[in-house]
Amino acid sequence: MRILALSDQVVDSIYSADVRERFGDVDLLLSCGDLPYSYLEYVVTMLNVPAFYVHGNHDLPEDLGQGVWLKEPRGWVNLDGRTARVGPLLLAGLEGALRYRPNAPFQYSEGEMRWKVVRLLPALLLNRMRYGRYLDILVTHAPPLGIHNDVDLPHRGFAVFRWLMERFRPRYLLHGHKHVYKPQTTRTRYGETMVVNVYPFAVLEL
Repeated sequence: MRILALSDQVVDSIYSADVRERFGDVDLLLSCGDLPYSYLEYVVTMLNVPAFYVHGNHDLPEDLGQGVWLKEPRGWVNLDGRTARVGPLLLAGLEGALRYRPNAPFQYSEGEMRWKVVRLLPALLLNRMRYGRYLDILVTHAPPLGIHNDVDLPHRGFAVFRWLMERFRPRYLLHGHKHVYKPQTTRTRYGETMVVNVYPFAVLEL
């Protein structure tokens, strides 16, 4: 299965008619957040494959004019706090980043994110009973603590993601949030999980 994952920055060559020529063979779209909903809608319309996303901490409703607001990307399924099966793959998602501003949407304290993970556990255990494994791909916006993150609060990762990888062993954790402006590590093995910063896009073959 060929996957196109997107995050944080609009890519001109994807937001164009060339997207079919470049990525017409992908089987699945994943978004790690902080992208205009109209961009996501364009991509899924052009490629016409299953598409799942989580919100980033900068996601906002998009003004389409004449009082019309786009509050979610149409054609995409919100994966936050849920699991899904696409072909042979088991997916789960967790939105947002570490809280650095009171009452801001899609921001969570470590304790709040831990509670979101706890609520996800029954679905992961059910996957294990049905399919013999918990999870193949975890889609997040923020990275795990200590992997691809920064020390400042807005760009720090979640410690509970490390626990989740240790306990449930997804093949991949895909995240965004951390922009890459110079040569940096964007793929890191943690136990049995490959952690991938998909900014601004990445193609995976599974």
